[in-house]
Amino acid sequence: MTNDVTTQTLNNGIVMPSIGLGVFQTSPDATTSAVTEALRVGYRLIDTAAAYFNEREVGEGVRQSGLGRDDVFIETKIWISDYGYDATLHGFEKSARKLGVEQIDLLLLHQPLPSAFDRTLDAYRALEKLLADGKVRAIGVSNFMPEHLARLLAETSVVPAVNQIEFHPYFQQTTLARMHGEHGILTQAWSPIGGITSYRGGERRTFDDPILLEIGRHHGKSAAQVMLRWHLQHGRSAVPKSIKPARIAENFGVFDFELSKDQVGAIDTLDTGIRGGPDPDSITLEQYGKQIPEA
Repeated sequence: MTNDVTTQTLNNGIVMPSIGLGVFQTSPDATTSAVTEALRVGYRLIDTAAAYFNEREVGEGVRQSGLGRDDVFIETKIWISDYGYDATLHGFEKSARKLGVEQIDLLLLHQPLPSAFDRTLDAYRALEKLLADGKVRAIGVSNFMPEHLARLLAETSVVPAVNQIEFHPYFQQTTLARMHGEHGILTQAWSPIGGITSYRGGERRTFDDPILLEIGRHHGKSAAQVMLRWHLQHGRSAVPKSIKPARIAENFGVFDFELSKDQVGAIDTLDTGIRGGPDPDSITLEQYGKQIPEA
């Protein structure tokens, strides 16, 4: 390889693995085994969230792996129901308790809350406090669009280290990613291989795309591996989800080949501009609020 794509250095100097295991919509029963398998394969980043209701099982998987705490990078997110300065500080305590850790490596705000953005700002100020106190190593956001980021940057002190967003070949948020680059914010992709194009009933699935399949045949790799390699060569982080051991291993097998410039460019042309997940501007407490339990 011409450069090291296995890790990313965040804007505060913290080094984070580039590829992680995501556990969105992974049942608690399946989460522990998925995490232990991923860590056995070689993953060192696990991405969860309070609203996934499986933080406890993530922590158990890390403990069962036999790895030291310093060997696993744990990322989680505060849900909108726990926004507000004091509520977010308490949200951290709930997550840390469930994960069984004293310090969280990366803590994100899970969504902007446009209808109550002052609460979002207060929540982020709580993250800044947690960072200053050493309770988290890095802070960031998720699903923030340019207008949300612009206001956050104008009214808070710490530039987010990460913005985790829907990003795959069929939905490339290039304007947002460009803004990230201008401010030193790492783009982290959820649904990085376009799984959302399968279960949201779209007519096009990334896994069936002829360009991705042809590039995969050239390298002896799957379309999913091609997409993950594409993210890495663009300097992004990615957190693919799976509970199947073979798929978990496949998604990690992306460090032994390199896409050509033309292949990267061909994938860049696949953007449809069609979002699979909810519009961040549609997120409200009335519709999306949920109680995050204490334990």
